[in-house]
Amino acid sequence: MKKYAAYIGTYTTEGSKGLYVMDVDEKQGTFVERDTVEISNPAHLCVSYSGKTLYCTTDMGVAAFKILKDGRLKELNRKWIGGLRGAHISTDKKDRFLFVAGFYDGRVTVMNLNPDGSVGEVADAVFHKGVGRAVGRRNMEPHVNCVTLTEDQKYLCAIDNGMDCVKVYDFDSDTGKIEVKDVIHLPIDTGPRHMVFSKDGRFAYIIMEQAAEIAVYSYEDKETGPEFERLQMIPSLKPAHKDHAAGVEVMISPDDEQEYIFTSNAGTNVTAIFKRDKDSGMLTFLGNGMVGGQFPKTISIFPDKEHFASLNYDSNELTFFKFINGYEAFLECAKPIHISHPNSCRIVDLTKID
Repeated sequence: MKKYAAYIGTYTTEGSKGLYVMDVDEKQGTFVERDTVEISNPAHLCVSYSGKTLYCTTDMGVAAFKILKDGRLKELNRKWIGGLRGAHISTDKKDRFLFVAGFYDGRVTVMNLNPDGSVGEVADAVFHKGVGRAVGRRNMEPHVNCVTLTEDQKYLCAIDNGMDCVKVYDFDSDTGKIEVKDVIHLPIDTGPRHMVFSKDGRFAYIIMEQAAEIAVYSYEDKETGPEFERLQMIPSLKPAHKDHAAGVEVMISPDDEQEYIFTSNAGTNVTAIFKRDKDSGMLTFLGNGMVGGQFPKTISIFPDKEHFASLNYDSNELTFFKFINGYEAFLECAKPIHISHPNSCRIVDLTKID
């Protein structure tokens, strides 16, 4: 029987201890707290492709933890990234590099990973430069909010919330070096925040924080380099709510066909659901659902593919829901759990741990 652990990353204010280790109760659709790890501001998490190492951002750097068979964490090391605290981290499929998005300094950092999972030295780093086209600090300077590789692992996409663009870097999988290959320009003042690819690698989905829209792109690697073509711009929630929304994260459903897309919308405290056409990549809006808390940062779908948790930052809680009618609606299924400023969640299959 499979057993899972959930790891919650937080901002360490108002009593938060840092990382929270949870047992996953799939039957009830909830988490049960097991342990905590005291570390400053582990706001964003990612898990190695092997599923054996947890990484988190922390003040001025990143930290690595070995995941033990019972779900507890053993710290491997902490490493300064050479810049300000990261807003998002991810790894490559060979677990050789860790990518860090610098919201505060507009920097993209590539860190080497050691064979034991610990973080090595900086492999490369690039500062985004430029001046935005709107008044206000958030739109006047670079803010890298997300870094993710294309599914073929050839290009690193760095989403710049301040410059309304995605910089596409050629990625050397041997050295970790990156070099700008292309720039995807989004409409002014849209504020791109988070990007995911379909598992077949053909389509990319970018949520816009300020415009409350999702941009759908096709992707193809050609002899001349990466080619991204915009296919669709669709509101990330009901049009009537657009003026109050703040798109935070976009997620793809875990079913084999990836038939649905979900978004977290902080201003209206909802999760929106879209039907995805796997052939065209296009989205159709199905509806919104309230998540029972304030300023949801993300949702985390359970391994049973029937439940999810919403991480509600401002109301300091996790709320839990069960999908109904496939993925087309959801209902609350368990009592909320209090955690101060939850920001990120990763669920790990412990049966894969040696």
